Amino acid sequence: MAADIWSRRLDANPRDFESAWKLARVDYWLGTQGPESERRGALERGIEAGMHASQLEPSRPEGYFWTAANMGTLAESYGLRQGIKYRGPIKDALEKVLQLDPAFQEGSADRALGRWYLKVPGLFGGSKTKSEEHLRKSLTYDPNSTATLYFLAETLFAENRDAEARQELQKVLDAPIDPDWAPEDRDFKKKAQARLAAK
Repeated sequence: MAADIWSRRLDANPRDFESAWKLARVDYWLGTQGPESERRGALERGIEAGMHASQLEPSRPEGYFWTAANMGTLAESYGLRQGIKYRGPIKDALEKVLQLDPAFQEGSADRALGRWYLKVPGLFGGSKTKSEEHLRKSLTYDPNSTATLYFLAETLFAENRDAEARQELQKVLDAPIDPDWAPEDRDFKKKAQARLAAK
């Protein structure tokens, strides 16, 4: 399994930046796609590996991004009351990615910040307007990102702009599947289909 490979490589050489961030990335995948009972453990390992990577190479975006990705998913799994404590570190890590390389992974930091601004209550810094701004910025790097299109639809629904939201959901269904992110793309297409059928 990929996680074991990167973990062993990192154990053998704790200064191995590539193994650290790749372990964080694979732990994120396990934390979102793996067996339900193992997801939180994978995300916690992913946060640790991502933070380690960002300490090894503070001028590279990978460690910060995968720390934020793991932390964000972990926060959502805990629900609002417990998850809110992660809001500051997640935002800081994503803003660091934007500072270092805004185009990293086709605008992934803007996509994640768009999600952050929607999910965090206004009292704690959330903003539907900023959510939409970041998501639209992310789409300039990858107009066919099913994740970004779906998150934009969610933001538009939250703003009571249902007709526009439905257009974005249709774009999710029409988007080609990216071979690198096929399971995620299929998930978002399923969610978009269900949301369109429900409205």
